Amino acid sequence: MVKQAMTIKLPSAFALGVAGTIVLTLASYAGGATRNRGGILEALNISVVSAGHGRNIGMTLFWVGMFVLIAAWILAGKFLISSSVRRNTGVVDASSTPPKFSLAARPVPSAQVDETAFAKMRTTMWAWIAPLLLAAPLSSRDVYSYLMQGAMVRDGFDPYTEGPAVNPGPFLLEVSQDWRNTTTPYGPLHLWLGEGVTRLVGDNVTIGVFVYKLISVLSFAAIAWSIPLIARKLGGDPTLALWLGVANPVMILHLIGGMHNESTMVALVSVGLLLCLHNRYIAGIALIAVSVSLKATAFIAIPFVVWLMMHHYGQRFNKVLAFLVSGLVAVAETIIVVAAVTWVSGTSWGWLTEITGNSKVINPLAGPTVATDTLAPLITTLNEDITYNEILSVMRSGASILMLLGLAVMWWLFRANRRAAILGIPAAYQVAFMFNTVTLPWYFASVISLLGVARPPRWLIQLSAGASIFVALAFSGDGNHQLYTWWWVLGSLLLSWWGAYWMFNPSAKPITGVSNLKVSTPQEATTAGGSTVPSPARDE
Repeated sequence: MVKQAMTIKLPSAFALGVAGTIVLTLASYAGGATRNRGGILEALNISVVSAGHGRNIGMTLFWVGMFVLIAAWILAGKFLISSSVRRNTGVVDASSTPPKFSLAARPVPSAQVDETAFAKMRTTMWAWIAPLLLAAPLSSRDVYSYLMQGAMVRDGFDPYTEGPAVNPGPFLLEVSQDWRNTTTPYGPLHLWLGEGVTRLVGDNVTIGVFVYKLISVLSFAAIAWSIPLIARKLGGDPTLALWLGVANPVMILHLIGGMHNESTMVALVSVGLLLCLHNRYIAGIALIAVSVSLKATAFIAIPFVVWLMMHHYGQRFNKVLAFLVSGLVAVAETIIVVAAVTWVSGTSWGWLTEITGNSKVINPLAGPTVATDTLAPLITTLNEDITYNEILSVMRSGASILMLLGLAVMWWLFRANRRAAILGIPAAYQVAFMFNTVTLPWYFASVISLLGVARPPRWLIQLSAGASIFVALAFSGDGNHQLYTWWWVLGSLLLSWWGAYWMFNPSAKPITGVSNLKVSTPQEATTAGGSTVPSPARDE
């Protein structure tokens, strides 16, 4: 008697992700960064659901929604890994030998770009996002601080020298107590946007939050538009770039759910890089410079734009001369644009001295904190007079030096060509966040967005996917991190490893595949082990 392999019918990634974000939206009003006073629940006379047992249920639902969304993303990735990624990179399964990764340009014939798969991934991503348009803030209270800082400028206060407590009102009630006496580290564009929003909505917190939601969604749309185009320009797979770099659960949770200003920063940088790849350097640098006026970390992209310019103009002029002129133009234009935004917004350059204003945050996503957590028990045992904070201060100082060295090394290593220059940007951001004084999950949007644009090797896709799952599970719905809860960290690491492994492992099936990001039809090749995977296209 011949035994037939059992076929497991996977759920639809489309429907699963929508279900996950619907649950997240419902959970946001009970287990999210809920209002301290007022809001929709109070207006409906059901504010009880955000307290006591209702709060606990909401926080539990948040995790249910996150796990479901992550599962949907993994399923979508399983389909892409077995089709477009394998077709474009030569990756067939976990045991195969992928082509050697190179920074050299590797154009892909347009015939190898599956436009149907790309359209379906894009539709699926927006379907996942749609329910979150109605969600309250998730995993952070920062949006309330944005409103507060905008109101301070509107009312004549200086957020670079004064904390929110100087301007009591509805916005202050929603600001985390940790930040009520803290100046802002953000640039003049951030304050200008906040001032505009608060002039529009007055002191209405609810409407203000949804205006910021609109800004976040529009910014996210710009990212979703530009990243696949960057991938096409570099000979990458736009579907992979969209799945890994935009539809990523970290991006969805923190840029849409959390409404962080990283969404606008990353959008401006992404569109600016796209313009630069089309040799429109003045416009591209201008957009990146505008992004610098929002958050200083956007400047990390500028040195790599210099490489782009050098490779373009170096074809017609002396390369050394092209490099020097390109660097001068890029830096000068950035300074001029930031100065213009500062002047037009009516703010000041005070943000340059306040960039480290959130150094009170301590979590092990930052390298100096990990080093301190590791060494402090031993050092304090040997000398009880040395405190944790003293050790942390030394580690942060040392890490700052390593960060600068690391950024310089990344800039030099990724100089070979235009493709290398673009790939160097996420590498540099990763170095910055590794050694930064403080690192928060949404910071990684700058890394994640560009990871899939240039046909990354299998190991990088797996590492990025696993890290994304871990980071997505780091913060609860109310904004508190779980990184010192050992069993949660262990469970998250195991899930991250399994998710990244399962995407590439053919023996993890049999499955019926995921056509249309749903269950596929039987037109598939059967492997020797009895599992079914789509027939691989030839790598050109």
